[in-house]
Amino acid sequence: MADEDLSEVLTAVGPRLRVLRRTRGTTLAQLSETTGISLSTLSRLESGQRKPTLELLLPLAKAYGVQLDELVGAPATGDPRVHAKPFTRYGQTFIPLTRYLGGLHAYKQIMPPRPQGSGDGPLEQRVHEGYEWLYVLSGRLRLALGEHDLVLAAGEAAEFDTRTPHGFANAGDQPVEFLSLFGAQGERIHVRARPAGT
Repeated sequence: MADEDLSEVLTAVGPRLRVLRRTRGTTLAQLSETTGISLSTLSRLESGQRKPTLELLLPLAKAYGVQLDELVGAPATGDPRVHAKPFTRYGQTFIPLTRYLGGLHAYKQIMPPRPQGSGDGPLEQRVHEGYEWLYVLSGRLRLALGEHDLVLAAGEAAEFDTRTPHGFANAGDQPVEFLSLFGAQGERIHVRARPAGT
């Protein structure tokens, strides 16, 4: 790899780390506690003011459950398979379906059945930058979206701006599995359909 290429790879690490941390819903303070890296070092690393070193990247890769080459954006080795490890957040399992940390992120999410006796009360709703698209594979997914409270069944899809308050819950007594595509900077998913009559 030429020196210019290496410099470009290292420059891109900070923004990749920031996107990954925000996507995972982790604060700098939480990441500092998990990795043992100081808050100021993490902040400087994400902003590009600190050069990434192996001593910094190894604990970050471990904390995120990703390969080191994913953090640095190493060139593909020819194997198209995604080897990212599942992780658990908010009581559900996330299975990454994309390899790269920038741009659109795709996940298969598995949400366990709701506990017996839990009501259909209001869901906690969050807002953040981005745009999300969901497709239910199996089960029933409850989607609270602003003042709307919807239940999506297998085969149904929804898309929304994540600056709209939103929350998810399992709407049934079986696990719900769904695909989620998320663009941190508000990228929208473009679905192309064949024109009518063709």
